Amino acid sequence: MKFTLLILLLFISLTSVPAQTGSSGLRGTVKNKQGEALPFAAVIVKGTPKGTITNAEGRYEIGLAPGKYDIVFQYLGFQSNQKSVEIGTDFATLDATLEEQALRLAEVQTKAGNEDPAYTIMRRAIAKSRFHQLQVQRFKARVYTKSSFTVIDLPNLAEMAFRKQLKEAEKEANFKVGVPLLNETVAEVSFTQPNTFRQRIIANRNSQGDFLSPNQFYNASFYNPTIAGAVSPLSPKAFAYYKFEYKGTFREPGPSGTPVEISKIQVIPRQYGEGVFRGTIYIIENTWAIHSLQLETVNNIGISISVRHICSPIQGVWMPTNQRYEGKGTYLGVKASGYYIRNLTFSEFVVNPAFVEDIEVADEKKGAPAQTLSKSDIKGKNFDELVKKQKEFSTKNLRQMVKEYEKQEKQARKNRKEDVTVVRDDSLEVDSLARKRSNVYWDSLRSVPLTSAEIKSYRKADSLGLIREIKVLTKADSLKRDSLALADKQKKKAANKFSIGQLLSGHTWGLTKRSALIYTSPLARVEYNTVEGYTLEGALNFRYRAKVDSVNRFRQIQLGEWNVGGTGRYQFGRKQVVGYGLASYQHKNTRVALSGGRYLYQYNPDNPISPFLNSLTTLLFEQNFAKLYQKDFLNLTVSASPFSERVALTGSLEYARRSELTNYREDLKPWINWRERTFTPNRPENAEVATTAFPTHNALLLNLTASARLGATQYTIRNGRRIARRDNESPLLTVNYRKGMDQVDYDFLQASISHSFETGIRSRLNYKLSAGSFLNDRQVYFPDFKHFEGNQFFFQQGDVVSTYRLLPYYQYSTAKRFAEAHVLAEFRKFFVTQLTVVRLLGLKENLFVHYLYTPASKNYTEVGYGLDGLIPQVLPFFRVEVISQWQDAKYQGLGFRIGTTLKFGR
Repeated sequence: MKFTLLILLLFISLTSVPAQTGSSGLRGTVKNKQGEALPFAAVIVKGTPKGTITNAEGRYEIGLAPGKYDIVFQYLGFQSNQKSVEIGTDFATLDATLEEQALRLAEVQTKAGNEDPAYTIMRRAIAKSRFHQLQVQRFKARVYTKSSFTVIDLPNLAEMAFRKQLKEAEKEANFKVGVPLLNETVAEVSFTQPNTFRQRIIANRNSQGDFLSPNQFYNASFYNPTIAGAVSPLSPKAFAYYKFEYKGTFREPGPSGTPVEISKIQVIPRQYGEGVFRGTIYIIENTWAIHSLQLETVNNIGISISVRHICSPIQGVWMPTNQRYEGKGTYLGVKASGYYIRNLTFSEFVVNPAFVEDIEVADEKKGAPAQTLSKSDIKGKNFDELVKKQKEFSTKNLRQMVKEYEKQEKQARKNRKEDVTVVRDDSLEVDSLARKRSNVYWDSLRSVPLTSAEIKSYRKADSLGLIREIKVLTKADSLKRDSLALADKQKKKAANKFSIGQLLSGHTWGLTKRSALIYTSPLARVEYNTVEGYTLEGALNFRYRAKVDSVNRFRQIQLGEWNVGGTGRYQFGRKQVVGYGLASYQHKNTRVALSGGRYLYQYNPDNPISPFLNSLTTLLFEQNFAKLYQKDFLNLTVSASPFSERVALTGSLEYARRSELTNYREDLKPWINWRERTFTPNRPENAEVATTAFPTHNALLLNLTASARLGATQYTIRNGRRIARRDNESPLLTVNYRKGMDQVDYDFLQASISHSFETGIRSRLNYKLSAGSFLNDRQVYFPDFKHFEGNQFFFQQGDVVSTYRLLPYYQYSTAKRFAEAHVLAEFRKFFVTQLTVVRLLGLKENLFVHYLYTPASKNYTEVGYGLDGLIPQVLPFFRVEVISQWQDAKYQGLGFRIGTTLKFGR
């Protein structure tokens, strides 16, 4: 059997050659004058939507029906070369040699004191950028993409620790350091104004077997103000981030045969780093459209990304038909590189009739047009009517006209009952046969031929797959396969049977397709605190999902979900069992929950210190920060999100018997005995009252909370799922009212407003302002006080915007009134990030202020500075902060904190 397998593999390796892409067509190689291959050069079949790009070896291949064609070869920095060819019933060969582009300089550049001509070119191009986006009414295209990702080097520690796993990955998944992982995709893509993209994957092939999703550059346009989070050179704010230099002009044939003038503009960032590009952009004179570009940037983890676009005229509109992205760098010690290429062939292309291409743009800084329009001349007028009256507009007037056009289009969409808050509607569908296409089928679709290394990688992947398939050739292997399938079925069946091991690890038993029993092992949550000692907590829940409403295959709305269960907790120190039961029902965005039992809670319901972190600080550092009280309770909570989830409402009614607790022993000892520390009592210290002690009492509590966005939130839709855009959220207003009854008697009202918005590229301002008061404080116990998000440990956790860094957890809790303010500014460039090398490492700076007023707080203030990326490339998820404390404008001290950036600012 093994000998037969080897013979078959040897036969495949000798006979596997690329198939031809059809019965007739064109192939060849594109080189420079020195004979060097030009990788990813554009090959355009003039007068047709067809085209391709060369591979990394400079070779191209394209299927064409018999006939005569004009073929245009393009490469950035080289003169275009047009050749005629006649295709017969077979493949013809047509090689091309490109010469470097000869540029001529404009006379104005040589005159002393004149502005660089790049600026008038860019002002016109920027003014017309949105115009070019709106030119395309809709299109359909076949898109071929290919990506290659190569791990160049791994840290020595990783290679030593995972040597066995790496060998298995090479054997099973075709992964090896230095060998590229390939992914090819052919998709049918459609676009409709203003924001709808539809993509259907009809073929996908990967040398590793995984599907590679498009990255953030996919379907992005440099006519947008930003692309992948970086400022485009055509952004209205571009002059604040870039300088431009004119490098010369060249001429080449246009879409109708008439020569077009193309200017080369050097893009120079004022401060290079994350969020900006550098490189070259080519602008077509008079139309001010992008001809091509070659730019590079760096992302937030220090990976360098280069971008190349070559545009081709499609019905007079210059579209980026050939795109190439490359990335390289080191992250967490892993050195890697990769590229992503994309080639579009249009089958349908409709131009917006309102946007004709013969509009002239005058730069008013160089010379005003013959007629300048006022706002009243533009307001309410149709775009095409204005264009019929005059052909030349100032850059300002053109921007105003486009803005008015979009305003009218938005109103028309509202009149058609369309959701104008949706700024992007994407969907992705994968054909059921996409992963099963044959090599012959692939060769008929592939628009970029494979390189020798890529063919070798695919052969190995196919060989690995063949090994698995050949094993079923003999009867014995067939029986073995059947037995394995039966064993797998039995294994799945056994997973729903009870076993002793499941008691230790936890398990989910699928009872039916809609119901499940979920068991959480007590060993999964082992904790320690000075009130309970060591604890074990386990849970058992039954979940039943009722019928779902399928919007599409990617999104399902839950019409009903039931959860019934309980949680038990054993306290080794108190030698008691506590716990609670929970029953809930959720219908779409409304949830009703009933819970009750006996459990221990932190005085601050927001849990300023997590139980896990408190366990560490207590056992290792002799600091028992968590302060707990006991509550016997019955709680009913209802929550809903009406108005398309723009408003959130929560109401609860709870009856509770609350008791103060003490440490379970007086002579508690930590794992490490610190000489200058000792465990503190469980009773918190507070500056407003002499003691926080309270008697065991009953309380009936009504708690109502409402929150809403102050403005329309914009959304994107992905496969039917609405996702709020965090970069464009409106301020969030939250109002909370609490009423205490029975043996407590108080009314508490508070309101807060929070917002996060961009102040520049990679820069944000985050704030949260809150204020409240006890309107009635006839009987208030410490659990009912207003508590604040303090922190006394060197590791900072919680929301980085609204959490104090040095404030003791309960020192300024109040039963009177309060006001607090939190402001955090994130900077792409501030102090140390003024240095380019620091920005390239991915470091980021923050300034923050936290303020608290209560009758006893003496205007408590924290002013701090933070640096994200504690150790670049090694510990990029952590930040270090230095904080100063102030009270009544008097300096109190300095502190340091280490935190995580994983949930930074949001």
